Amino acid sequence: QVQLVESGGGLVQPGGSLRLSCAASLSLFSIYTMGWYRQAPGKQRELVATITSDGITDYADSMKGRVTISRDNAKNTVSLQMNSLKPDDTAVYYCNAAFVGAKYWGQGTQVTVSS
Repeated sequence: QVQLVESGGGLVQPGGSLRLSCAASLSLFSIYTMGWYRQAPGKQRELVATITSDGITDYADSMKGRVTISRDNAKNTVSLQMNSLKPDDTAVYYCNAAFVGAKYWGQGTQVTVSS
């Protein structure tokens, strides 16, 4: 059974940083495109960042320059380093794994940016 387990969320002040991690129980983890998405209250889920099996990254325009996605294929993990956080970044952040027709989601981790 595929499981994606996020960790690292919490409460942070504006301008602060957080590092989210996702541990994946996935066979052939390295072939999956891994991603982070977020969903704020009353809004649709949106892309934050993705990283392909080849390490090619893509970022939402709103997050460019403030976040870095990385993966460790030996440990089956993907991380999201977030800096200069803003109140608008408050959301539940979800880990995603995608390959061809398969797509998996974690349960999400809450990130709250508030003073």
